[in-house]
Amino acid sequence: MRAAAIFGPGASTKDLKPFQKNSEADWLVDPPANSNQADAILIFGGDGTVHRHLPQLVKLQLPVLIVPCGSGNDFANALNLRSSRVSQAAWRKFCSAAGNVRTIDLGVITPLTPEGPGAADPPEPHYFCCVGGVGLDAEIARRANLLPRWLRARGGYALSLLPALWRFEPVAMSISLPSVENPDVLVARNTKSTIVTAFANASSYGGGMKIAPLAQLDDGLLDVCIIDHMNKLKLFCLFPTVYFGRHLSIPQVEYFQTERLKLETDEPQDVYADGEYVCRTPIEVRIARAALQVIVP
Repeated sequence: MRAAAIFGPGASTKDLKPFQKNSEADWLVDPPANSNQADAILIFGGDGTVHRHLPQLVKLQLPVLIVPCGSGNDFANALNLRSSRVSQAAWRKFCSAAGNVRTIDLGVITPLTPEGPGAADPPEPHYFCCVGGVGLDAEIARRANLLPRWLRARGGYALSLLPALWRFEPVAMSISLPSVENPDVLVARNTKSTIVTAFANASSYGGGMKIAPLAQLDDGLLDVCIIDHMNKLKLFCLFPTVYFGRHLSIPQVEYFQTERLKLETDEPQDVYADGEYVCRTPIEVRIARAALQVIVP
């Protein structure tokens, strides 16, 4: 067995030692350059660390084990890897050829306008594992990322809600969805004044907020949650219900599933996914079927 270890912020080889114990694996402490250098990859970190390595992980097509030790571990939780000990047990099972590997989908965000120095080149698609969004949740993620790491891990998303909400104004957004008659054609819906537009591959983000409680990692669909304009007091009261996935019955909340969508705004807006900045609108979002192999309990 050959295994590669990737460490996110705050993680180190100390976290790797329990996995090396009673293991005959040869270890590479770096992302492998190609699939011939490893049989599996262990990522010690949270959603942001996973997000940053997704392009390479998709290319390598090696089984990946997440060891949750980041400020946000929603992806690990979606895989029922809720602690390092659970990940250790999953690793021992994998090493014994138990076949505990699951193939899952990933979300893909593609900017529709070129950005950066290579603006003449086609925009690069961005993979995400959990949830992407535009609107208030993107502003909350931006503010949370400015907090010290230890504070982000202790409710940073919730702490960033009030200051973000105080300054945030609704955004006019237009979403286009596949036509019923011709799925290859995207048909625009009415532009709405929107607080949050979230598109999800997994059920939660922000440290356990179940924005898309019906989402599954391998159903080939994006779960889309849209929160329309409402007064700020009502919106503030709504957010605790999101932690339990009980917001879907609120009239200003729209929830549906789709294979892909296009999202446009009057003015370019930041797009965040897995708690990380991705690009600015307009964007197209789709599902990449069976894009990643993950080691599970």
